[in-house]
Amino acid sequence: MTYDKLFEKYKVNDNLILQNRVVMAPLTRCFADENNVPTDLMAEYYGRRGDSGLIIAEATLVSKLAQGYPNQPGIYNQAQMSAWEKINNKVHENGAKIFCQIFHSGRISHETYHDQQPIAPSSIGYDGRIPRTELNYETPRALETAEVKEVITEFIQAAINSVNAGFDGVEIHAANGYLTDQFLHQETNQRSDEYGGSTQNRARFTLEIIDGIIASIGKEKVGIRISPHAYLHLGHTSGDEETFKYLLKEIEKREISYVHTGTFDDHTKVDYLNGKVSEFIRENYKG
Repeated sequence: MTYDKLFEKYKVNDNLILQNRVVMAPLTRCFADENNVPTDLMAEYYGRRGDSGLIIAEATLVSKLAQGYPNQPGIYNQAQMSAWEKINNKVHENGAKIFCQIFHSGRISHETYHDQQPIAPSSIGYDGRIPRTELNYETPRALETAEVKEVITEFIQAAINSVNAGFDGVEIHAANGYLTDQFLHQETNQRSDEYGGSTQNRARFTLEIIDGIIASIGKEKVGIRISPHAYLHLGHTSGDEETFKYLLKEIEKREISYVHTGTFDDHTKVDYLNGKVSEFIRENYKG
């Protein structure tokens, strides 16, 4: 295998022209301080990787209630934005672009982080222990319909904050069993309102986030990470694949920058997807 084009420029769209085709995937580092403010260590960490084409920063909180791990960075207040701006300046000095991965943990959390019961589409807990801690996940509280809309607004504001802090765009974290993904799967979404029940309703939360962010910062500055195969913190329920087929077709219509596969293993065939995860996405998304 040759990599002749690896270090050539690549144009994703007019907003996103990469100096090469090396993309750094988001990695949970937990280097922020106790107030979710990025630190000097993070500036050093990301700055050293500024010779890549695109950096997707680690999962970054849209609110305090979004936290699910120790020392995660946020993008919901001015102190966090100012710290990220310093990081982004370092990255840009070396020519890379950087997207902020905006994130909400949902039920994959504990009240220790925010003095509140974790939230989710439905009051269905996850049996496990939070990494780097001795804490077990708690049973979440189901969001009221009005609260769902408030969380959507938090994602939109996080995208606006990201661009104002110097990010080149955002990646919506809708994978790996976190809040947005919890809305997409029947196992975790047993709602009977407009955000649950049908294929279209389970996808509504994600699509309303996408639409709100596009309206605020432009479609060229938006990417998304999904995991149709229920990777991490979730199990598969028959029919989930239809939700993701619908979601991918709707994302394609919106012409965002990219779809990112939320998997660490794309060699294995997933029976209910009739192939590998990347093959399923390519079959249903032509963007």
